Amino acid sequence: MIVYWLLLLVTAFFAYLFGCMDTMVLASNFVFHRNLRRLGDNNTWLSNFKRIYGWAGFLKLFAVELVKDLIPLLIGSILLGIKGHADAGRAFAGFVLVLGRLWPVLYRFKGSHASFALVVAAFGVQTSAGAAVLVMLAALTAVTRYVTIGTVAGALVCVLVAVLVVDDALLLRLLLMTAALVLIHHIPAVIRLFRGTEPRLSLEKDITYKLDQ
Repeated sequence: MIVYWLLLLVTAFFAYLFGCMDTMVLASNFVFHRNLRRLGDNNTWLSNFKRIYGWAGFLKLFAVELVKDLIPLLIGSILLGIKGHADAGRAFAGFVLVLGRLWPVLYRFKGSHASFALVVAAFGVQTSAGAAVLVMLAALTAVTRYVTIGTVAGALVCVLVAVLVVDDALLLRLLLMTAALVLIHHIPAVIRLFRGTEPRLSLEKDITYKLDQ
C-alpha cells in the first residue's frame, strides 16, 4: 500500500508540474528561439500566434502542447502499471494535469482554459470520450468564437460520454472530477458571457507589428 501511494505521489508531482508549464515558454526556448509571449493579446495568444506564424507554426506550437501533456500520462501509466493499474495511472495523471493547467502555482494560480489538457485527459481514459470532447470543443469554439463555450460544452460532453461508456468505477470518478474542475473554473467566464464582456476568439486582427517591438 505504501508503494502504491508513493507511485501516486510521484505521478501527481510530475502531472501537476507539466500542467503548470507554459507552452509558450517551452516553444520559445526550444522551437522558435524567441520570446513568443510578447505576441500575446489578453487570453487569445494562440490565435495571435497563428496570424503571425501561419498554420505551420501553429501546428508546431500544438505539437509542443501535445507532447507536454502526454508525458505525465505516460509517466502515470508506467508507474501505476507496476501495480497493474496503468489505466488508472493515466486517468489520475490527466486529472492532476488539468488541475495544474487551471490553477498553476508557478503563475499565482492564474491558469488557462485547459481545453487541450481536458481532451488529452479524456483520451487517456477512453478514446470515444476524448474524441467526443475534441469534436464538441472544436466545433462550438469555431462556430461561436468563444473558447469558453467550446470548453464548457466539451466538459459537459465529457461527463455524458463518461457515464455512458466508462465501465470502471474508479476511471469514471476520475474523469468526472476532471470535467468538474473545468466547469468550476469557468464559472466566472460564463458570467462574463452573460454580461457580454467575454472576449471572442479572432483570427483576423493583424498584430504583426509586434514582431518589430
